[in-house]
Amino acid sequence: MIRVLIVDDHQIVGEGTKSMIELEEDMQAEYILNEQEALIKSDATPFDVYLLDMNMPNCSGIELAQKILHIQTDAKIILYTGFEYVSQFNLLINSGISGIISKSASQQELLMAIRAAVNGYTLLPISLLRQLRTDDITTQQLENKTALLTQKELEILESVSKGSSNKQIADELYMSSRAVEYNLTKIFKKLKVGSRSEALTEAMRQDILKVHI
Repeated sequence: MIRVLIVDDHQIVGEGTKSMIELEEDMQAEYILNEQEALIKSDATPFDVYLLDMNMPNCSGIELAQKILHIQTDAKIILYTGFEYVSQFNLLINSGISGIISKSASQQELLMAIRAAVNGYTLLPISLLRQLRTDDITTQQLENKTALLTQKELEILESVSKGSSNKQIADELYMSSRAVEYNLTKIFKKLKVGSRSEALTEAMRQDILKVHI
């Protein structure tokens, strides 16, 4: 039996997705609304696949994926999104997820993506491959902009954009406050700024923050 945990703050979408998955005899799905429950459940009884809404209000799908991977290092995670993600594709894959699928995908496509993840594969639609080829220059430009910041620095910068204090960031990212301060200093140096507000302004100017919003 393939056990799937769905995390989505839109109840209609979450319950509809659960119903689609459970039409398969060898699949069992559980639906929850928030990050806290997901972390508790992944720690208590790991699931075979996690289907996470990419754009939740309090915690992005990428953030939640990284927290789950901290608990379950071999977790198979698929991000579920209603927004365009081609320009962010390489960065999403680098975050450790097993795949990404549009909320407009058919039931068959969703089930195929889940089965592919279970078997260690990533299912990519031809349309995505064509877009990646067409948008290669744009994607490369975005990667060049974000390459100057590490994954951890990007996470810290996103937390800063939400107004989190150093202590809150440390708790969210499982770091010490001193490590947060050290990374913020590195961010300021790389962006050539002297404060949090200046860092956010410069990051938005360079489109760096868009990779995690």
